[in-house]
Amino acid sequence: MSIELVVFDIAGTTVTDNGNINEVFRRAFANAGINNVDPSDVDDVMGYRKQDAIEILVAKYIPALENDKAVIDTIDAIHEDFNNQLIEYYETFEDLLPLPFAEKVFKELHNHKIKVALNTGFTRAITTPILKRLGWDTATFIDSVICSDEVSQGRPYPFMIENLRQKLNINYAEKVAKVGDTRIDIQEGHNAGCGIVVGITTGAYTKEELVKYRPDYVIHSLEILPSLIY
Repeated sequence: MSIELVVFDIAGTTVTDNGNINEVFRRAFANAGINNVDPSDVDDVMGYRKQDAIEILVAKYIPALENDKAVIDTIDAIHEDFNNQLIEYYETFEDLLPLPFAEKVFKELHNHKIKVALNTGFTRAITTPILKRLGWDTATFIDSVICSDEVSQGRPYPFMIENLRQKLNINYAEKVAKVGDTRIDIQEGHNAGCGIVVGITTGAYTKEELVKYRPDYVIHSLEILPSLIY
């Protein structure tokens, strides 16, 4: 089946991420008194809904919390801090830019009657300033954007992609391509039954790390993507 919709991740796939998200993650943990979070552990949970990512890391770094309320309170505090820091970052960071070829590829896909959507592990509150800063909130070359707090469960569950399919009238999962820079993006694409699942090395993972999760392709630049779609 030919592809009718391409779903792109945001940070690290279509928008620059120079390790800033990882840094904000670790700072939020440090503010909660957890100072030894390894950057590689943070990379491993990139792509998850951020509250889920924090829950995974809390379980690893402070497994001896005495009760469920203490766990929930710690996760909520770190998540709120992370959100506030990242909203401020995206509202003020001067070098926030689309990754090379992102907008060109969006437009090229549209020229071939293929719809373009973005999905993300961020909340809508974090995503909104990104879209506004890039002018993507009103861009005609993006058909829809969905965030992890707008579905019952985020990646690797398929619910964001299924929501986009329904909204954009894509009848078959095989007509969807998913593009992302993390293992969770790849797993989401597989779980959603996407016809093409593409890993990209512009974000958190190397080619060697991505291939472990069996994407259909691994690319180093969005410029290559159209040749895989049609």
